[in-house]
Amino acid sequence: MIKKENLDKTNAWPFVEAKKMLRERKSLIEKKGKITLQTGYGPSGLPHIGTFGEVARTSMMVNALKQLTDLPTEIITFSDDMDGLRKVPDNVPNQKLLEDNLHKPLTEVPDPFEKFNSFGEHNNEMLKKFLDSFQFQYNFKSSTKLYKSGFFNSTLQLILENYDGIMNIILPTLGKERQKTYCPFLPICPDTGHVLEIPVLEIDKNNSKIIFDNEGKKLEKSILDGNCKLQWKVDWAMRWYALDVDFEMYGKDLIESAILSTKIIKLIGKNNPSGFAYELFLDEKGEKISKSKGNGITIDQWLEYASPESLSLYMYQNPKRAKKLYKEIVPKAVDEYLDFIEKAKNQDELKMLMNPVWHVHNGKIPKENSIMSFSMLLNLVETSNANSKDLLWKFVKKYKPDINEENFPIFDSLVSYAIKYFNDVIKSQKNYKKPNQEEKIALEALVKNLEKCNDQMSPEDIQTLIYSTGKENGYAENLRDWFKLIYQVVFGDENGPRMGFFISFFGVNETKELIMSKIK
Repeated sequence: MIKKENLDKTNAWPFVEAKKMLRERKSLIEKKGKITLQTGYGPSGLPHIGTFGEVARTSMMVNALKQLTDLPTEIITFSDDMDGLRKVPDNVPNQKLLEDNLHKPLTEVPDPFEKFNSFGEHNNEMLKKFLDSFQFQYNFKSSTKLYKSGFFNSTLQLILENYDGIMNIILPTLGKERQKTYCPFLPICPDTGHVLEIPVLEIDKNNSKIIFDNEGKKLEKSILDGNCKLQWKVDWAMRWYALDVDFEMYGKDLIESAILSTKIIKLIGKNNPSGFAYELFLDEKGEKISKSKGNGITIDQWLEYASPESLSLYMYQNPKRAKKLYKEIVPKAVDEYLDFIEKAKNQDELKMLMNPVWHVHNGKIPKENSIMSFSMLLNLVETSNANSKDLLWKFVKKYKPDINEENFPIFDSLVSYAIKYFNDVIKSQKNYKKPNQEEKIALEALVKNLEKCNDQMSPEDIQTLIYSTGKENGYAENLRDWFKLIYQVVFGDENGPRMGFFISFFGVNETKELIMSKIK
């Protein structure tokens, strides 16, 4: 059990947010005897990595709460699958099928993958399958099922009862034209099945009905049992109310929506949940990652190149800073994960609570010793020409005979990831430099000086020899250019591994042969 004084002192964000939520909702939580956290998902496109981030971060909050209170916790993953399909995603098949079903609730749109009853159900199942693969604990809720089953009915009646007050909250945020037609309730058209955004003619609160103006024709609809759904900001407040939500995090782009939803839930009689606004996920161009565009790195791609834990680490770090998510950031994320595991071995309890891998592993940090960085392993894949896991392991064992795969499960998985990542991402980006005459002489001098080395020399001594060679061959004033030359010629990149360590592992003679093969 973690000492209370350390729980009080730590400023790791999951603990900060958990303590804030327990303060803000103390009496409410104690009254109902449990804590409910919600994550939201709009299944208008395939689940993307940002969706995972929200559930992963909320799960880290739950881990912190378990150290702070004995009250049971629940994560609700809510799918807004009754929302109308507004546009056809770029990254799905059968585009015409979706075009023909625009504006229908997502659970009424046929599945373009032809696997499930609807597009909404397909995307819900993809999300659940993914979350299950990470062993997240969550309770999945479908908007369609809760509307149609009548679960939301009593809260919908409250919304109708407070219709004028809600309009007073929303209308000032809309343009003049939109103000004329806005209604919090969206009826489902009996003829087309579309989710309609049409003006109101008459409200019948006693019978929970609204008469709409549907292009000149009167359309009378009950607001209950899934005959209508709510506009987004009102729907969010209704959900908080009906599900008794204590905490929800959301993207920075939803801050204004959260402010309005907060006003609405207070109007109908409850306090808003504790909130946490995180920065957005961006692709390599700095554009927001979108379900419909399918830009940025996908969940499946990350997991082909690196472990789930490295992805969780990336989600933990700096949630209030915009994060770029594309293939090239994977090696750095993996190396940071390995570094944090190493640091944890010498940390006291308070520092451990600040270590991201404590939150990634829920306090059970792996004890495995590091063999080498992922970046170094990628260089080894290239220089050894290894194209299979067994071959790369044989190469590693040639220089580290005491290593056993069974004792290094993290490194064992990195071997497979490195081969896949190198072949898919790095190989095509390599740009090897052809050295000029002066550069060639300097590199030949390095090969000659390496003859003074042997495989028993320490990486530091080899590194010192490389420094000396650079200084003796015109790079005394700028050793960075010396190493840049080595990296560009040998690895086809401006950056590379610490050469002393690389040579001690790869082998002195092998490195000499490698350099000579590149400068001939």
